[in-house]
Amino acid sequence: MMKTVLTFIMAGGKGERLLPLTKDRTKPAVPFGGIYRIIDFTLSNCINSGLRKIYVLTQYKSASLQRHVRLGWNILASDLGEYIEILPAQQRVGESWYLGTADAIYQNLNLLEIDNPDEVLILAGDHVYRMNYYTMIDYHRKVGADLTVSVVEMDKDDSEHLGVMEVDKTGRIKDFQEKPKNPKSIPGQPDKIYASMGIYVFNRSVLEEQLKEDSRNNKSGHDFGKDIIPQMVKDGLKVVAYNFVGNSENKKELPYWRDIGTIEAYYEANMDLVQAKPVFNLYDKAWPIRTYQEQFPPAKTVFAGEEITGRVGLALDSLVSSGCVISGGQVKRSILSPNVKINSYAQVDESILMEGVIVGRYARIKRTIIDKDVNIPEGTVIGYDLKEDKKKFTVTESGIVVVAKRTEIKQGQVPSL
Repeated sequence: MMKTVLTFIMAGGKGERLLPLTKDRTKPAVPFGGIYRIIDFTLSNCINSGLRKIYVLTQYKSASLQRHVRLGWNILASDLGEYIEILPAQQRVGESWYLGTADAIYQNLNLLEIDNPDEVLILAGDHVYRMNYYTMIDYHRKVGADLTVSVVEMDKDDSEHLGVMEVDKTGRIKDFQEKPKNPKSIPGQPDKIYASMGIYVFNRSVLEEQLKEDSRNNKSGHDFGKDIIPQMVKDGLKVVAYNFVGNSENKKELPYWRDIGTIEAYYEANMDLVQAKPVFNLYDKAWPIRTYQEQFPPAKTVFAGEEITGRVGLALDSLVSSGCVISGGQVKRSILSPNVKINSYAQVDESILMEGVIVGRYARIKRTIIDKDVNIPEGTVIGYDLKEDKKKFTVTESGIVVVAKRTEIKQGQVPSL
């Protein structure tokens, strides 16, 4: 039954709130959890759900993403009509690039004629979660909906960062609110809201009709959340909510969904993974998360016999990827991506270090995200004096320091980007 579903993954966002991590890459290509890219979670959900016809729509600084998908996701049988295909903006129907999420699909409506699906599944490529899309598509078919929107229960206090759905007792969507200050709560749960997950199942004919009509509206923002869904609700079409309850293959697992659109959200989602019992489990063999990894040797810790001097290679409550060498330094509650080196007497606490980072002797790093290929000189201190850090790096309101990719840091000098 999934052979009649065509999937589009929206992967063209700028991710401006994730700067400087998105300075050279689109948001779905940002590294996450040591060895992954953010888009790996959506793609893994697709493969594990039985979806085999997938277009990844790109636009903004997509070279890194295209390379990752090409190297790591060339896994389907093209002779059986299966594919994961990168589709950049092409100006097929005019002189503009993608004007919004709805316009991105509108500019590629020709693909519906080629693949001839019954339903179209539209996904965001920049969220972290585990979901069996089959259960949602099955629900869409059973209730006879024109459009099904996946929603997740969230705290009402988070509404200013989310699209909020007002849902009646029958499951039909009555209204959509974009980042409201005073949102409509879930009936019977005054402190909870239904947040849109950016996951939509359309009947093909309905989608084509709505997109063509929207393209003629010069006042539209050509966005699913802001324009298409409210108009469909207004016109009386059957728009229903699908209440996300996590992976149906593992009923014991709590629902987990994170829109990591800000540095704070990105940092917190990564830190979720180092918990002793994380809500989001990367080690579930029934629902594997795929990615592309270069060939690195095993991770290594050295200098175990020098406890008196403090020169001990140690990692506690941390994720340590292949190729890492912890050479007499200490790592706590942190994530080390591949090929990271921690030198003697260095301390790394509650931090995220991306591929190729080298931490020099006696350096101290705390609550810091360090992007790829940064060399931290001997004795450098980051994350302890935020006033001083702000002169050199990006520092968020909550005190997370971000060191941009390939930043050159010299002892006693302001780094240059």
